[in-house]
Parts: sequence; C-alpha cells; structure tokens
Amino acid sequence: MITVSEATANAGALERLSDEGVSIWLDDLSRRRIESGNLAELVATRNVVGVTTNPSIFQAAIGSGAGYEEQLADLAVRGVTVDEAVRMMTTADVRAAADVLRPVYDATGGRDGRVSIEVDPRLAHDTRATVAEARQLAWLVDRPNVMIKIPATRAGLPAIMEVIGAGISVNVTLIFSLERYREVMDAYLAGLEKAQAAGLDLSAIHSVASFFVSRVDAEIDKRLTLLGTQEALALKGRAALANARLAYEAYEQVFAGARWQALGGARANRQRPLWASTGVKDPAYKDTLYVDELVAPGTVNTMPEATLNAVADRGEIQGDTVSGGYAQARADLAAVERLGIAYDEVVRQLEDEGVAKFEVAWQELLDAVTKSLNSKGVDAE
Repeated sequence: MITVSEATANAGALERLSDEGVSIWLDDLSRRRIESGNLAELVATRNVVGVTTNPSIFQAAIGSGAGYEEQLADLAVRGVTVDEAVRMMTTADVRAAADVLRPVYDATGGRDGRVSIEVDPRLAHDTRATVAEARQLAWLVDRPNVMIKIPATRAGLPAIMEVIGAGISVNVTLIFSLERYREVMDAYLAGLEKAQAAGLDLSAIHSVASFFVSRVDAEIDKRLTLLGTQEALALKGRAALANARLAYEAYEQVFAGARWQALGGARANRQRPLWASTGVKDPAYKDTLYVDELVAPGTVNTMPEATLNAVADRGEIQGDTVSGGYAQARADLAAVERLGIAYDEVVRQLEDEGVAKFEVAWQELLDAVTKSLNSKGVDAE
C-alpha cells in the first residue's frame, strides 16, 4: 500500500476532477487501511469521498489475514460458521469505514461519504434471497451512509426495486449494457415510487449505478486483435469509452423525463452513474484513460489506489469529456458491430463472467477463513 505521504503531493488533478462534479471514491478497503489512518488521510488529502468494496477486494484483504487475527481467534472459539464469520468481518470493516466517512456524508447531505458492501454473489440470480440479504446487511452495518450493492442481473432488477422501496440506499453493480442500464434506472424509479406510496422520505434514499468500463475494452480489444485488420486495430481502446458516454446520454434522458420530474418534486435524488472498473488493463494505454476521458457532472469514479495516485501525478482533467461525444460514440460502436463483433453478445458474456468471478472470489475467501478458523480452533483446544 502506497501511503499518501510517499505519493506525489500534487493533488491538482484530483481537485479539478472534484470541481467538475465528479465524486472520487476509492475502490478498495481493508482493516489495515482503516486502522493505520490511511483511509482518513486519503479523505483529507486526496479528495476521496466514498469507498466501494466487492468480493474480490474482501478476498484480498481478509485472505491475507493481516489485521484480522484477533477477531478470527474469537470467532473460532465461539464456533461460528464460516459464512457468519465472513459477514462479521466484512460488516465490521464497512461500519468502521462508514464512521471515517461520516463527516463527508453529513457535509454533502448524504450524497457522498458512502461505503458499499455487496450481497453474497451466490444470490445473484435469486430475487427474494437478494432482498433478504440486502435488508440483513443494512441492519448489520447499521450506518446511514452504507450502500448495499446488488448486481444488475435479470433477477437483480426486481430486487433493486424492492430494496429501494424499503428505503435502503443501493449501489447497482455489474452493469455492462446500455439496455440493462435503462432497466436499472427504471427499477430505481419504480423503487422510489414504491417508497413514496409507503410514505417514506425520498430525500434519504440514494443510489448509484456502477457502469463497468475497462472490461469492455479488454474483451472487444481481444476480438479486434484477432481480426488484425487495419480498420479493426484502429478501433482498439474506443469501445469502452463509447459505451460509457452513451450510458451518460441515457442518464440525461431518463432524468429529464416526466416520470423523474414528479419524483424530483418530492425531493428524490437522481441515481448517479458510477464509472467502475477504471483501472487500465492494457499497459499500452495511459493509466488515467478511464478518468481523464469520463469527466461529466453528477458522476462518480471509483478507483483502485494505483489509479488514484496516477491521476494525482499525471491526470489531465480538461472539463467535460463525455456529453459532447455521443455521435462519435455511436459511430465507434457501430464500426465494431460492422466487423462482426456483436455488442449484445459481448455485454452478456461480461455480465456472466462478472458474476462468476465474484462467486469464485467469495468461495476463495470462504475457504481461506475456514482454514483460519480450523487452525485457530485447534490451537484454542
């Protein structure tokens, strides 16, 4: 982990990004990061105003064992199940991070200062279980600035509506396609309408829609490279930005419509687009590509620490780089389609892979915690 003091002190690009209306969230969390004061320092000096987590992040943090030894020993003595142990550790970290970010939450009226925790990825195709898990996580963390992450699977859409309708703030994750993104916004509006009918305060409900970026380029670039023509190679590195820009266009359209106007009049909050998977996977691309080129007001960019430091060091923030590029974005995606790369097939594959990757990470975490509990249980005896 690079400490803030070790990184370049110039935070000008991060400040400019914030000034352009982009909320900077950190896509990482661990107990060491919290207890060392690193998270608080990033908030104080790096313009970080939120945190996102996912099963892979927790697998890396808890799987290492660093900072969790005492709690693991206590859990082993108590004989808890591995699922209970994992939830106790992850919710404890999210609760502590939420406390660090509480001043930001208060200062922004709940817009930022958020910490996200994801439902068990094994429930991604089970609506009722996802809703029950979301309610349980909100209760376990017990902080107003928590967001419950729900994947944008087919089964996740009605779960999003139900959870928002219950007054719980939601981070919708694993969005790859423009069609699914519109369905996510529709589920959010339906949830707000349900909450309104129940007499809940709409101003207290917040949501972000996590639209994944780099994975789109990773998959489409691979297919363009296989084609190998000059036309195909010229399109590398353009599909992900095009996809994200058209998502922002969809956001502008939905939140200018009559349905939203009625809810906005009741003090509801827009569901902000959140750019996820913003760490560049191809070393040929500038490491700040998915930050510099996705600047638009009312958005969130959640970054791994390496990307955060790269933006601070050499980010080029030059105003809105999204809303003027819709025609070019449509042209870029159309050009990819003309080469025989089917957009619908790619985004469907990415959604399936995204769910599967988190399931694998979750199982690896369960296996690591099981091993720790067993070893500590033997020692305790």
